[in-house]
Amino acid sequence: MSRPVFRFAPSPNGHLHLGHALSALLNVRAANALNGRFLLRLEDIDLARCTPDLEREMLEDLDWLGVPLEEPLLRQSQAFEHYRKALEHLQDLGLVYAAYLTRAEIRTFVADYESVGRHWPRDPDGAPVYPGDHAVLAEHERKARASSDAPFALRLNMAKALAKIGKSLSWQEGGSEGKALFRSDQKIEAKAADWGDVILARKDTPTSYHLSVVVDDARQGITDILRGQDLYHATSVHRVLQELLELPEPRYRHHRLILGDDGRKLSKSNKDTSLRSLRASGMTHADLRRRLGL
Repeated sequence: MSRPVFRFAPSPNGHLHLGHALSALLNVRAANALNGRFLLRLEDIDLARCTPDLEREMLEDLDWLGVPLEEPLLRQSQAFEHYRKALEHLQDLGLVYAAYLTRAEIRTFVADYESVGRHWPRDPDGAPVYPGDHAVLAEHERKARASSDAPFALRLNMAKALAKIGKSLSWQEGGSEGKALFRSDQKIEAKAADWGDVILARKDTPTSYHLSVVVDDARQGITDILRGQDLYHATSVHRVLQELLELPEPRYRHHRLILGDDGRKLSKSNKDTSLRSLRASGMTHADLRRRLGL
């Protein structure tokens, strides 16, 4: 058996919060328990929001948490060429198309569709499945946008992708904490069709989360992906991309989420749960672990 490799992959576009602390510490704990490695990856594709100051402060937070940093750190902003090659491979397979509908046009289409009592399908995150430009735009408008400087997204034709793969997909789900960390894996059926045609890149952004995460996990040799339960269903999309790109299949583990007082997942905009604000209020490392149930 190869040595397990875990990773924590935050974006330096805001301050880390309690949810990030839980994920980082669980990854470190799992790597230690299984005699594995722990790697940090900086998901800094958004060059406008991911700043050097926020990266520095994020690394300070991780140091306070006691998270080890194995150099060199992988920065997505330095890996655009890898994403481009992966995207080109999918384009060569005939599985990628340019989509020109704006978010507002999609919302209007879905609202009109559902105004007479019908239901438009949603993906596991609750967003409307992409209807296709042909459902909204006349042919002349589609051609006009394609020949102009209009913004677009590059989407994966999921139906063609699944037909290309030609078999059912699944993933191995392990435990994330305590004794469950050592349990036998469960086989989970991938249901990528529920996502519809996911975005792989945009006109002004060379990759999406879905594309970059599978490319980076393969580049870093990640064997065990331990992340929040909110990304559980996205694993179906990642298995499709791994299969199409002929990338290794990691083992997955999805941990519990830390929720705010409103019952929702924490966000970086909720500054009262940021690690920096909690430290400033006097919280110790031991206090933090107790609050996280560690």
